[in-house]
Amino acid sequence: MIYPIVAYGDPVLKRKCEEIDEDFEGLQKLIQDMFRTMENASGVGLAAPQIGKSIRLFIVDASPFSDDEELDESDRDFLSKFRRVFINPILLEEKGDKWGFHEGCLSIPDIREEVMRKPDLVIEYYDESWELREEKLSGIAARIVQHEYDHIEGMLFTDRISPLKRRLLKGKLNDITKGNIDLKYKMKFFKK
Repeated sequence: MIYPIVAYGDPVLKRKCEEIDEDFEGLQKLIQDMFRTMENASGVGLAAPQIGKSIRLFIVDASPFSDDEELDESDRDFLSKFRRVFINPILLEEKGDKWGFHEGCLSIPDIREEVMRKPDLVIEYYDESWELREEKLSGIAARIVQHEYDHIEGMLFTDRISPLKRRLLKGKLNDITKGNIDLKYKMKFFKK
C-alpha cells in the first residue's frame, strides 16, 4: 500500500510520538508500506507521522545521495547501503560544529531551506527485527536521521529556520496547508 503523505498544517506533524512495542499489530507490513510510500515520492526518509501515525518509527534510504560527485568514494559507498528502520530511537549524542544544508520534506513539497545541524551523532534504536542497535553516523547520513528524528519529536525543518525566513515562506506554507500545490505524489490535507 502507498500511503498519502500528510501535508504541512496537520496537527499530527507537531505531536511528540508514542513508543511502540514488539507486538505492535501489522508492524512489518507498515514498514514495507512506508518504504513503498517513500520511494513513490522520491524521498530519502519517512517518519510515521507523515502517514498519520503518531508512533516512534521512521525509515531512511540514503542511496540517492550515493551519486553525489562531491563526496569521496567511501562516503558514496556507505550511503548506497544506508537503508534502515528506526523503532523507538533515542538520540544519545550530537556533536561537532554546525553546518548548513538545504533540506526539504515530503510533507512540505517544493520548499528547501538551509538548516544548521551538528555533523555527528550517536543513536540507539530497535531495527525491524527488534534488535537493539547503537550507531554512530556522520555527514549526510546523520543529517537524514536528524531530520526524521525531528518528525517523531513533533518538529519540522521549518521550525529550525529563522523567524524571518518562516515569515517569507508563510504564503507558500499556507498554500500547502490548503492543498494549492502541484502534486507529484498523493497527499492528505488537514480539514478543520
